[in-house]
Amino acid sequence: MYLRFGWVVGNVGLAGTLIIVTLSTTITFLTAMSIAAIATDQRVRIGGAYYMISRSLGIESGGAIGIPLYFAQALSVALYTVGFAESVVGVFPELSIRLVGIVTTIFVAGLALISARVAIRAQYFIMFGIALSLISFVLGGPVETSEIEMTGARDRETAAFWTVFAVFFPAVTGIMAGVNMSGDLKNPTRSIPLGTFSAIGVGYLIYMILPVLLAQRADADTLIENPLIMREMAWWGDAILIGVWGATLSSAVGSILGAPRVLQALARDGVLPGWMRWLGRGEGSDDLPRVGTLITLCVALIAVFFGSLNVIAPILTMFFLTTYGVLNVTAGIERLLRSPSFRPKFNVHWSLSIIGAVGCVAVMFLINAGATVIALIFVVVIFVWLRSRQIKSAWGDIRRGIWMALIRAGLMRMKAEEDAKTWRPHPLVFSGVPTKRFHLIEFASSLTLNRGILTLSSILKSNELTADRKRTMEKQIREFLEKKGIQCLVRVTSAGDPYKGMVRLVESYGLGELVPNTIVMGDTENEVSIDSYSRMIETFHNLNRNVVIVHDNKDLLFGDRKIIDVWWGGLQGNGGLLMILAHLLKNSHRWLHAEVRIKMVVKDRQGAVKAQNNLKQIISNIRIDAKPMVLLSEGRRFQDILAESSKDADLIFLGMAEPGEKFADYYFNMQKNLEGLPTTVLVLAAKDNAFGNVLLKGDE
Repeated sequence: MYLRFGWVVGNVGLAGTLIIVTLSTTITFLTAMSIAAIATDQRVRIGGAYYMISRSLGIESGGAIGIPLYFAQALSVALYTVGFAESVVGVFPELSIRLVGIVTTIFVAGLALISARVAIRAQYFIMFGIALSLISFVLGGPVETSEIEMTGARDRETAAFWTVFAVFFPAVTGIMAGVNMSGDLKNPTRSIPLGTFSAIGVGYLIYMILPVLLAQRADADTLIENPLIMREMAWWGDAILIGVWGATLSSAVGSILGAPRVLQALARDGVLPGWMRWLGRGEGSDDLPRVGTLITLCVALIAVFFGSLNVIAPILTMFFLTTYGVLNVTAGIERLLRSPSFRPKFNVHWSLSIIGAVGCVAVMFLINAGATVIALIFVVVIFVWLRSRQIKSAWGDIRRGIWMALIRAGLMRMKAEEDAKTWRPHPLVFSGVPTKRFHLIEFASSLTLNRGILTLSSILKSNELTADRKRTMEKQIREFLEKKGIQCLVRVTSAGDPYKGMVRLVESYGLGELVPNTIVMGDTENEVSIDSYSRMIETFHNLNRNVVIVHDNKDLLFGDRKIIDVWWGGLQGNGGLLMILAHLLKNSHRWLHAEVRIKMVVKDRQGAVKAQNNLKQIISNIRIDAKPMVLLSEGRRFQDILAESSKDADLIFLGMAEPGEKFADYYFNMQKNLEGLPTTVLVLAAKDNAFGNVLLKGDE
């Protein structure tokens, strides 16, 4: 205001300046409305903006903003005290900038160490000096007769509008000073909105009056060339110096009060490493963070000692603006989700908060695009680091609400009909005890490629599974699978008859149109249960589910994962699904180096040539990486050809016949024929799915 307002008016004129002030204040006002909404919904404790963000968006998001915000505030102390020192040395050249800066930094830290109340009371004297300077300026007069052009300087090259906007905007970014004192306020729910809006209102009034006076008292060239033109215009010129000193000291005191409290909150929430928990200590009835203040003092003194902060200053501004933007996003999401728990006394429409967030991002890039990118990368790195630590918080946040809103929106828009272009398997795996049949889970996970929805189910042969026991088992299974790197949903249920329990789960499991479309299970090892098992397969088929049965070779399991054999009979029926499953498996990281062999049996050599050419063409059309192989039956049984040709395979895909009257006998005989073979996957495609269209979707 003191050093750059004349330059702003000189470059863009009075009208341009008033527009810049209004736009800047509007963004700040929208942010203040978001702050007021959050502050009137929850008790804001120590940490200010960090506390608000972490309790809404989660501890990782809060920490990703809180850590850079702390350093920004700590280094801001140095920025302001160095600014103070430079202005003092400008009047008293015999003094040293570094010495004045160090003494001033220690002085403001001493105020904060004594008591927050003492530091805040000192602000009244500072505010008196600023008020005195403004009164002196209003009572002053022109340095020359001038009627400035509304568009700025006429006969010289001037700065662009958005360049001037970027220079001015930091003048309206001080609204966090009161928010950072949230833990010391008697009633933050009332004080934060009232104090923030009052500050913005008074600031806007002053910022709208001063340009009018500047425009009346000097021409554009004079305003641009003389940074201290306000001193020449004032009734008492030295009062402007008092104002400059007051403004820098006021900002330094605000930062030295706010930074240690953010550090204190970060340590107490476990965001900082465990060995730094001692930074969360507070002393006295006011819970004064004296240790945090001393640490902040050290950081500031190092910055003062090493001199100019011109390089780091833009990045500090980016951290503050990032905080404002995230606060806007937080309030906007809370209002958009309409969670019953979000009941602020100060209501803001979500669109206003989002506009505020967009404004913050836009201003960041206008001020310094490079610094913006650096600040955002820093925030992302901290977020990823905190995420990797898997910090457990003692409070909830709105992330679950966000996912629920997205899930609801998706479910409501899903069509009942499968779309060939977007089809993928969503397996429901019946694994029993996961540790004993883990290969089923691994196989199903490989088919999803971390894109489909995988569900693991265990059916317990009991009718007395309590809700607490069920939750405990599901949690244990999830933890086991997380250690194995598998993402899936877990469902534990009970039934007197496991097969009936499996059917009941398939009939009822799912949400809206989103249901498992592929059932993956192991083969039955009990001949007595063949009939029940076969009826279950028939029921799954009638429910329009794909059935995938893994008949495992217990000695080899999946072998070396080098060769996958697909025994194929055309795109109709099971053929399309066999191709899709082999293709998905081949593209998983566990089977990435496997060779897929598409095998087909014909009766004679004449048919073999034609079949080989057709098979090559089909593989080319469906765009999968596979090797066609046509075999001659020469009077041999299929079982003998299968055993001889696939003995070196690691996995075999075979289609199954559709269930009929004698399906149990058919299935029993198939089991016998699979004895001694490598692990074999039996596939029965759902009734209504034309998987050939999935493969040929690009060739309509």
